[in-house]
Amino acid sequence: MFVDQIKIEVKARKGGDGMVAFRREKYVPNGGPAGGDGGKGGSIILKVDQGLRTLMDFRYHRIFKAKPGQNGMIKGMYGRGADDTYISVPQGTTVTDAETGELLGDLVEADDELVVAKGGRGGRGNIKFASPKNPAPEIAENGEPGEERKLKLELKVLADVGLVGFPSVGKSTLLSVVTSAKPKIAEYHFTTLVPNLGMVRLDDGRDYVMADLPGLIEGASQGVGLGIQFLRHVERTRVILHLIDMSGVEGRDPYDDFVKINEELKVYDPTLLDRPQIVVASKMDMPDSAKNLAEFKVKLAKDKTLKQVPEVMEISSLTHQGLKELTHRTADVLES
Repeated sequence: MFVDQIKIEVKARKGGDGMVAFRREKYVPNGGPAGGDGGKGGSIILKVDQGLRTLMDFRYHRIFKAKPGQNGMIKGMYGRGADDTYISVPQGTTVTDAETGELLGDLVEADDELVVAKGGRGGRGNIKFASPKNPAPEIAENGEPGEERKLKLELKVLADVGLVGFPSVGKSTLLSVVTSAKPKIAEYHFTTLVPNLGMVRLDDGRDYVMADLPGLIEGASQGVGLGIQFLRHVERTRVILHLIDMSGVEGRDPYDDFVKINEELKVYDPTLLDRPQIVVASKMDMPDSAKNLAEFKVKLAKDKTLKQVPEVMEISSLTHQGLKELTHRTADVLES
């Protein structure tokens, strides 16, 4: 199961209390204070594990507690500090305080770490309070409490290239042909229910990660269909491949599809339209595709709202027409 949003609780623990003790040794007169300091409490630290692809592990384990520090001891001995508790999260996890909404960190690099709850400092023993005026203090400090937090973890998949478009335009088929990924493919809408990742490896040695994002529809940014759940995964992609079905078998106008999907991206995050976008005319093996593509290009050229007219590339995943050109061109855009 793919889980990309979860809430957890983390509880760091208190430091150990300082000790009140005195030297009691035979033949040693006027034994002074000898109480040691308490050890530090354990912190909670999130760490990237590149082997994880989902937040599934947190569904059944949502409360994490560290261990407290040991109290100070006699003869000036310090208490042992508690070990920190490490929690593994997948690469691309965003961490937010669930109560305040404050962004605490973004774990995107391998082995990134983030302290989300700091353990308490250990209290000082009475050996630290000795002075000429008070050579035998009977006071010590308690350990400080550790931090407690409710966190929201949000996974945004790390992919160089994102495939967007209406349901059934051929995103999963394209991913399965140019990578070794095995997404579910069928002739009905919303076949893809979770983002699928695949690695594109070119014959010139270049490679990049491609993500097939579940089908957007009009109103996705307001929560219609599956869109709002997965629009966040587009945020990390550097190049967008916008697939448009040119066959016309769904009875929709390809140009309207282009405008509607771009509008959803814009409503969700206006900066998404500043990313390089390649329009991929799919299903070009169908009878009416060439005519529909010609009409699409005419409408695209007349669109005054576009900052720049996107490049259009023709493909057929069934006959493998144009796939080599598309994958190489995408790699070129990524490099630039």
